[in-house]
Amino acid sequence: MPTPHVSRQLSRTCTAIILGGLVATLPPAAVAHPAAAGSPAGSTVAAGSAAGSTAAAGRAVAPAAEEPSDRPPPPLDVLERRPGMSDGLLFVGPQKNPGRLTPPPGEEPPPEAGRGPQIVDDRGRPVWYHRVPQNDYVTDFRVQEYRGEKVLTWWQGKSDNAGLGEGVGYIADENYDIIATVRAPDPEQSIDLHEFRLTPEGTALVVSYQQRPYDLTPVGGPADGDVIESVVWELDVATGRPLLEWRSLDHVPLKDSDERPSGRAGTRPFDYLHVNSVSLDTDGNLLVSAVGTSTVYKLDRETGEVIWRLGGRNSDFRLGAGVRTIAQHDVMAVGDGTYRMFDNQNMHSDGYESRVAWLRIDPRRGTAELARQLVHPDRISTAVTGGSQGLPGGNTLVGWGSAGRVSEFDANGRLVFDAAFPAEYSSYRAYREEWEAEPGTAPEVRIDGASGDAHAVWNGATEVAGWRVLAGDAPDDLRPVAREAWDGLDTDVDLPADARDAAYVKAEALDADGDVIGASAVTKTGAAGESGAG
Repeated sequence: MPTPHVSRQLSRTCTAIILGGLVATLPPAAVAHPAAAGSPAGSTVAAGSAAGSTAAAGRAVAPAAEEPSDRPPPPLDVLERRPGMSDGLLFVGPQKNPGRLTPPPGEEPPPEAGRGPQIVDDRGRPVWYHRVPQNDYVTDFRVQEYRGEKVLTWWQGKSDNAGLGEGVGYIADENYDIIATVRAPDPEQSIDLHEFRLTPEGTALVVSYQQRPYDLTPVGGPADGDVIESVVWELDVATGRPLLEWRSLDHVPLKDSDERPSGRAGTRPFDYLHVNSVSLDTDGNLLVSAVGTSTVYKLDRETGEVIWRLGGRNSDFRLGAGVRTIAQHDVMAVGDGTYRMFDNQNMHSDGYESRVAWLRIDPRRGTAELARQLVHPDRISTAVTGGSQGLPGGNTLVGWGSAGRVSEFDANGRLVFDAAFPAEYSSYRAYREEWEAEPGTAPEVRIDGASGDAHAVWNGATEVAGWRVLAGDAPDDLRPVAREAWDGLDTDVDLPADARDAAYVKAEALDADGDVIGASAVTKTGAAGESGAG
């Protein structure tokens, strides 16, 4: 590869959920070989995976080797709901924060909630949940566009306590079938958890952390040390081909870092830059955010050369009052020379209050000023991660990263929505999006042996407004016995006393007009012997 290391044109296994005791099968998810696993014919191939992004690296994804947990996900507790919220559902990937999984000596760890991407409504009720293995992490779950269609995307893989990830990016359609899997173009490397962003050109912007031997003496480390280099790739989703490879050590020297080598005698690999977001500027070039230097870099998308630096030791702009950021995340261009970012104001530990900052730059004058900022009324301090999203009407959604909160502010900075995960749980980022979907699987129903209630589930169906349960003593002789408004992914339907001994039940999903849009199989109850589909 030429130096500097920048070039363009380089050249279903089934899982299930368990909520309220009901097992609901999710649509097949392409794990290692989607076509062989039962994905719809052509769905993954259409994304180029047969010869490209899914198969090119020849590496199986970790979920293939581990069974997902049967535990439910951590709930999102809604604290505030006020007029002025934006429309749409919330997209999160909650899990226990890395580094907080080991209990004090002599104490047993509490059971950990299930992991996986979740869609929830603004009352915290789950709409879709996709379980992943308990040792996996999911980040950056959201709605994006691919080939002109809305899709779901997320990163999934392993992560250590230093925030270094190894995994892949998934793209799923409106039926929750995975249509593409984006892998590292180098089979010896992998994609990191910090970014999985699709572009209008059908490419993905991703990050990779790569360890290599390096002389660390300029920053007080050993001559025979090791460095973690941040690598930015732009990958063609359809073929897996890298269109851009940007290597940080060709452009950002070690001495720019605010970090210094750690560990015994500096033997721990030196993660000097730690790129945490990549996005497009309004002119099509790239914006790269780095924790280690507290700097935003604008890169030429063709050559990888640094156009300017905002913040840090070598800023190309004079920083006005309130401009300097510390370990910022999720930098986005919003137009008119203004950039929105989640500013942690902390380096790896809680302390100062975090914020969302809008910084306006003037390249001609070489100045940067604070246009506006948002802080939480509770003065939330986020040690790591975090992000923000611009919403219609000027609202802003904020995912407070490791602090475990999700908030929405209106255009005047008023808090209109606030929610929290249980202690020690958080979502890397959070998003609000409008999403309509109908899963390829049918609804399911079961009878709770203790209460006698029916539980109806259609995992991921967004248009269900209510449920109607039919019951009877023969599969072909069912009558409506109960109706209940939709109340989350697992809706409890109270059955009348005379229906609780029925031998068979069936659940019908109703839309807002009361029309049937889906129905479960006729299902045996305990009154008919061993449960099973009729």
